[in-house]
Amino acid sequence: MTEHTAPTSGSALWVYAHPRATSLNARLFRAGREALAESRSVAISDFYAQRFDPVLRISDLGDASDTPGSIVEQAGAAYASGTLPVDIREEQRKLTEAELLVLQFPLWWFGVPAILKGWFDRVFTDGFAFGGTDPELGVPRRYGDGPLAGRRALIVVTAGEDPGSIGARGISGDLESLLFPLTHGTLWYAGIASHALHVVHDADGLDPDGAEREATRLQERLRGLESEPTLAYRRLRDGDYRGNRALRQDLAPGRTDFGIHLHD
Repeated sequence: MTEHTAPTSGSALWVYAHPRATSLNARLFRAGREALAESRSVAISDFYAQRFDPVLRISDLGDASDTPGSIVEQAGAAYASGTLPVDIREEQRKLTEAELLVLQFPLWWFGVPAILKGWFDRVFTDGFAFGGTDPELGVPRRYGDGPLAGRRALIVVTAGEDPGSIGARGISGDLESLLFPLTHGTLWYAGIASHALHVVHDADGLDPDGAEREATRLQERLRGLESEPTLAYRRLRDGDYRGNRALRQDLAPGRTDFGIHLHD
């Protein structure tokens, strides 16, 4: 597994996944970058503007393109040999240098847009985003550990629903649970700690004044982000998961919700 150098202090990568230049998301994108640039250098991955291809193809695997085997392992081998496609290597470079990752997207069908999912599929390769075993503990370097550990993420998500319908008892499900596969199953798996979600509710119905209020709220959040803690997910290496990697029975007994993976 390749160990990355420490991220550049005061650097950020803003990942943006919305196709329309006149949208609310575009307004938030401009306002957020402006605020973040007051204190950081900001790299950008604007998927639609750069025509990013989100489809993982056999050609991504380099010399193993025509060889049977595990795609995960073959992508890792292509990463290790430097034969990944240029666009993937460029995204990996930007992420390696970033101390803060901002992921901005609209909630589509209760998850991330396909173009963002494809970015993870292609960019978070074995060896780059995960892999290896802790030599002392004998556990995989995942869930709070690994090549990307030490980085933080802020998820900026617009939703067409109100706080009740997408809240803890809402008919559409709790947004934190809906995005658990992102905050925990993807980011924390790779060692990236997430801040609490930044959510814009009722996004489809905002008038121009409402859009400006949301832009200002995002800017204020970003300016104060350094003083905010990240979500306190349990680390695999700390012994809370034993044997089959299920949470120990003495921790959060009787519960099965996603919240058990957070420290009390």
